[in-house]
Amino acid sequence: MSDIALDVHISPERLLEDLRADVRQGLTATPKWLSPKWFYDATGSALFENITELPEYYPTRTERALIEAHAFDIAEKTDAPILVELGSGSSDKTRLLLTAGLKHGSLERYVPQDVSPSALEGAIDQLSREFPSLGVQGIVSDFTDTLQNLPADGRRTIAFLGGTLGNLIPDERARFLADIARALVSGEFLLLGVGLVIEESVLVPAYDDAAGVTAQFNSNVLSVLNTRLGADFDPQQFEHVALWNAEEEWIEMRLRARTAQHVHIADLELDVSFDEGEELRTEISAKFRREGIDRELVDAGFRIDEFWTDPQERFALILACREK
Repeated sequence: MSDIALDVHISPERLLEDLRADVRQGLTATPKWLSPKWFYDATGSALFENITELPEYYPTRTERALIEAHAFDIAEKTDAPILVELGSGSSDKTRLLLTAGLKHGSLERYVPQDVSPSALEGAIDQLSREFPSLGVQGIVSDFTDTLQNLPADGRRTIAFLGGTLGNLIPDERARFLADIARALVSGEFLLLGVGLVIEESVLVPAYDDAAGVTAQFNSNVLSVLNTRLGADFDPQQFEHVALWNAEEEWIEMRLRARTAQHVHIADLELDVSFDEGEELRTEISAKFRREGIDRELVDAGFRIDEFWTDPQERFALILACREK
């Protein structure tokens, strides 16, 4: 079995400080918002895994099919000894990339990054059994603030999959992509998965499924605040809303107050009022057009080497090389 390392760059205390700061900023803003990164406690992570298996939720299975079709092309093109994955979670789809990299003979080490130590430990334990010849080094951190912690002792490919780039607003995306480019050297690669702009009739149900699993996932963030910050939200008093913002070309998930209400957040000594019908934005999920994401990557310092899409052009897998 390979040596397995877990490097912790963000402590539970720092995470709690970040949560406090985000919640105070978001719930005192107009309109109110919360960061989607707080969805993922144990319950939220399990609910999201359920979402990925729903018939309406096409992104996960579409991206997986693209990776399966092109994994060996990626290994051959990048010839990278190190694969880094930002926001790795369970590393499920990444197994296809690991298998291809090992078969190609180039891959030596996998570096999964996630904010959850338990998620990383579980994934690494399983991967060490599936791929005994592979070195695995986990990094516990926030993906938006971790690039300085990545190993730099070999040629790397950074994978950022699942359409997570779309959770960042345009200015955040620009900074993040530029930071990735600065962390890489000429000839290293970024493998990026993004959702594409498609018809609203397909997009919205992916975030508002008939079984109500996404609604549970969305409202669970209020339970996270109750547990971690001593808030007294009643999640049943909020309804799930998903809508397509055509101007910004992103899906917005919101929680709409069913009644006028007051919430106390003990840990922040903060009282928050909601009017009946007032909405709290919990996530954006931007969708892209090819010319737009190409431009964003080029502006950040990348060259687009491959742009693969599914037959219905719902999702794209992009291989971009760091320019000089």
